[in-house]
Amino acid sequence: MNISEKIISLRKEKGLSQEAFAEALGVSRQSVSKWESGAALPDTDKIIAMSELFGVSTDYLLKNDSSDDTSGDLYENTPIAPALQPEAPKSKKGKVIKIVAAILALCLVITAISVPVYYGGIREAWWELNGGKIKYPYVLVHGLGGWGEGDGVNDTVQYWGATACNLTEFLNEQGYEVHAPSVGPVSSTWDRACELYAQITGTTVDYGEAHSKAHNHERYGREYTEPLVPEWGEKINGGQTVKINLLGHSFGGATVRLLASLLEYGNKDEQAASPEDLSPLFEGGKGNWVHSVTTLCAPHNGSSLTEVLNSVGGLVGIGDTTEMLMTLCFGVAGIASPASNIYDFKLDHFGITDGNAESAIDKITAAGNDHAAYDLSPDGAAKLNETIQTVEDVYYFSYSYSTTKEGSLLKGHVPQTSTMPILYPFALAMGSYKGTTEGGIVIDETWQDNDGLVSVVSARYPIGEEYVDFSVEGIEFVEGKEKEIQRGIWNVAETKDGDHGKVIGLGNEADDTQDFFVELFELIDRLER
Repeated sequence: MNISEKIISLRKEKGLSQEAFAEALGVSRQSVSKWESGAALPDTDKIIAMSELFGVSTDYLLKNDSSDDTSGDLYENTPIAPALQPEAPKSKKGKVIKIVAAILALCLVITAISVPVYYGGIREAWWELNGGKIKYPYVLVHGLGGWGEGDGVNDTVQYWGATACNLTEFLNEQGYEVHAPSVGPVSSTWDRACELYAQITGTTVDYGEAHSKAHNHERYGREYTEPLVPEWGEKINGGQTVKINLLGHSFGGATVRLLASLLEYGNKDEQAASPEDLSPLFEGGKGNWVHSVTTLCAPHNGSSLTEVLNSVGGLVGIGDTTEMLMTLCFGVAGIASPASNIYDFKLDHFGITDGNAESAIDKITAAGNDHAAYDLSPDGAAKLNETIQTVEDVYYFSYSYSTTKEGSLLKGHVPQTSTMPILYPFALAMGSYKGTTEGGIVIDETWQDNDGLVSVVSARYPIGEEYVDFSVEGIEFVEGKEKEIQRGIWNVAETKDGDHGKVIGLGNEADDTQDFFVELFELIDRLER
């Protein structure tokens, strides 16, 4: 066994989860995950701590069991301690001392340069000499039933800005590079993440050999010849990596989370299924292509609305969760169904090309759980969360909204008068619902506070993941750079007042919508790189 396999075996023998093991060593869960996958090696002090925790020697951890000689050692070619080395002849002793002194001097010089370079001083000065500090582009990803800049409906009603303004146009005028691609409005999180990657890179959509076979659809989708971010992942202007900032509204939150996770960790099933023609998305090792991930009203833990539907069934005249969610999408957007010529389902890989909503519902539900409705259910979201990992060097933010308050006559939460009329019955139903899903997830009173589509408890952060509460007003900046925000964990903003669409401008004032995004972008741009 190598060190990765030994760590896994010893941890399990000790009965420790990755989280508990990480806490015992004072590291993040992502660090443990990287050790066990072989993506990184633990530092010497962590190896010593492991040996004490597990009651084994450091030699046992460091040596591969497949060889009895030292060629399999993790740390080979270690210099012999000076005290054990034979004394150099006196005629050469002076030269040895001079060489050692020169090496020490060089180390001091390197240290003197590298420390300020790493922490910003010389590094940023070097960037300025090479064209300036680059601004990372922003990629905005719509939610269920939504659309992007490439869809015909966006010419009439912009998803980003809605009734308030043309938000992407405004933000670009403010000097930000902003893109709003269009991914499958009712497709699964996996399919949407693959489509998003293809559009950013300007390639053909590859849903993966293993995934496509499992869900009975074509492996390849549409071809995008023009990348949204041409130099994504490349080093320019003095060695700066071109990264992106990902923002997802509603179901778009799951999409951007999965994309960041796949970029860093890849996918073992796809690597095994098609090693010779593997999509770069499934290779891993690209986590540093993303600077930040922000979710807005995202159902990280699913929406209890799917359970409400299952409980009332035919009383509302809707057959199943998928039909309800798609009908709701069209209702909020104000589009008729079918929406030929103005609305694109992007379901070519399922053989759906006619744009007919009824046909799309039938065919996509026949493909198993490879659709948005399943991923939006609490059980589906829990399954999805098992595959998505936060990336240690990426900043994560989440924003939740509430349009309900505790009822005075009715138990639970009731909608406020400012709630959009179309969301009012959903907010009311979610505000009083309690139950248990088929998978055993308990929907209790903590789920009742909601924005009309997503519970606040679900929008804040994925259950079980590390988080901290933060307030933009409470952030302190040092030399123009934010020093408080942590990477690799969720930075959760205080819940704001409003319903599900307010954050993107639906029923909101233009100034309020624009100010929110400018304030958020200013914060992200100041984050330490």
